[in-house]
Amino acid sequence: MGEGFASVLRMANQIPLVEYLELGDQPHLKAHECTSCGARYFDRRNACAGCSGTEFTQVVVPDEGVVKAFSIVTFAAPGVPVPFVSAIVDCGGTSVRGNVINCEPSPEVVHLGMRVRLATYVLGTDDNGVEAIGFGYEPAN
Repeated sequence: MGEGFASVLRMANQIPLVEYLELGDQPHLKAHECTSCGARYFDRRNACAGCSGTEFTQVVVPDEGVVKAFSIVTFAAPGVPVPFVSAIVDCGGTSVRGNVINCEPSPEVVHLGMRVRLATYVLGTDDNGVEAIGFGYEPAN
């Protein structure tokens, strides 16, 4: 088997947790952008909340961004490991809500203005070997 076939097989056994996460060799987020005012949304819209426009195009959200706000979560539902960092990341003008991953969840490490990049990870695997893939942002060194 060639490398291309192995890559297709690997991707067929993965599904994104959210529909706006595009998997593949270069995972990225997609947003719906209003053609009238440029507002961006991750969910499906019938009309723009900013201008009431009804036409949207899909755009790729930049993979790198800056932490604009964050909270270190220390209490969560049973089974959710804590602490973790929940953040709002500015990716080239698009605000993305996600967790900061692959670093210590402390104020000495995570800070406002921190440069981060999109990262994916396996959330779990079903009985058929299909992996659920989530996303977060990790420090961009």
